[in-house]
Amino acid sequence: MEETVIEIKRVSKKTKGGNQISFTALVVVGDGEGQVGVALGKAKDVASAIRKGARLAKKNLIKVPLKGTTIPHPIEHRFKAAHILLKPARPGSGLIAGGPVRVVASAAGIKDLVAKILGSRNKAVNTWAAYEALKLLKPLGEE
Repeated sequence: MEETVIEIKRVSKKTKGGNQISFTALVVVGDGEGQVGVALGKAKDVASAIRKGARLAKKNLIKVPLKGTTIPHPIEHRFKAAHILLKPARPGSGLIAGGPVRVVASAAGIKDLVAKILGSRNKAVNTWAAYEALKLLKPLGEE
């Protein structure tokens, strides 16, 4: 399993005793053969947050239907403010996708894909949108 950290954020909470500082890590895990998972790990230090995120992502693995090295059909998906468009590409075209979508697609083992992020610039929301879009893909024959 290949782990990729998309984003690490330092978050703090006001309490009576002062600020409580912790970290969140958005982690993508994939085997490169059609399985991918995404999760947010939260902990008091960065290393623990990444470890927790990876463990949770492995629990949330989904099977992505592939048609050769690409996806079986185009899909457009909205998740919160993000709007993502994924289209199958010819063999050899490569991953034509921006940041978070590229990471999720490559973790899933997709080699040829054309993707466009519309709506949001937030890495976390775009990552979840790509994950949800891949969840909605149907294998050929079930369309």
